[in-house]
Amino acid sequence: MRVIVLLGAPGAGKGTQAPILAERLGLAHVATGDLFRAAVREGTALGIEAKGYMERGSLVPDELTVRMLLERLDQSDAARGVILDGFPRTATQALALDAALAGRGTGVERAPYIEVPREDLVARLGGRWICRAAGHPFHATLSPPQVAGRCDIDGSELYQRPDDRPEVVNARLGSQLAPLTEVVDHYRRVGTLTRVDGRQPVERVTEALLEVLEAPAAPELA
Repeated sequence: MRVIVLLGAPGAGKGTQAPILAERLGLAHVATGDLFRAAVREGTALGIEAKGYMERGSLVPDELTVRMLLERLDQSDAARGVILDGFPRTATQALALDAALAGRGTGVERAPYIEVPREDLVARLGGRWICRAAGHPFHATLSPPQVAGRCDIDGSELYQRPDDRPEVVNARLGSQLAPLTEVVDHYRRVGTLTRVDGRQPVERVTEALLEVLEAPAAPELA
């Protein structure tokens, strides 16, 4: 069974690439958020346990998350393996996952890292605008309106939500990138990390990731 951990900061394109890679490689795409929701919806024992934390607004403990991941690996569509999207988020979680997989006689095969400079992440995440009339989405660089500040569809004013403002995005990234760096360093040390330039077009990033996942492992030099 293949276990692949796809790494990337918010805005790097991880959420776009994970399902594409899963389909191309015949693997199950396992996103932690979806995993929690499915377990709760299906009323599994672990789902009921996780629901208690979620309803209190607490983080689901790492140990419980790992148990849910292992339960997911036993499902038929994961027979060939999985691409993990959204876990691990910290070095502690990475170690817990390693230990759990080792107990099954396996481990993380590869950890491709979609690398995008922070300033590009801010531009991607902080460039979203929506129209006041119906919430039609636009992006300052990726999908700009034909007339600045106006919706192409209904002509209403475009505005930016507070959470999408560049200064807010930059502050949020500050708290998110440090734990990611620790996870990246962990997989670099164990020899499963490979970096992929996430500034390329989506299709080229996909091909680069596939090249990484289909090639023999080559540990990254420190």
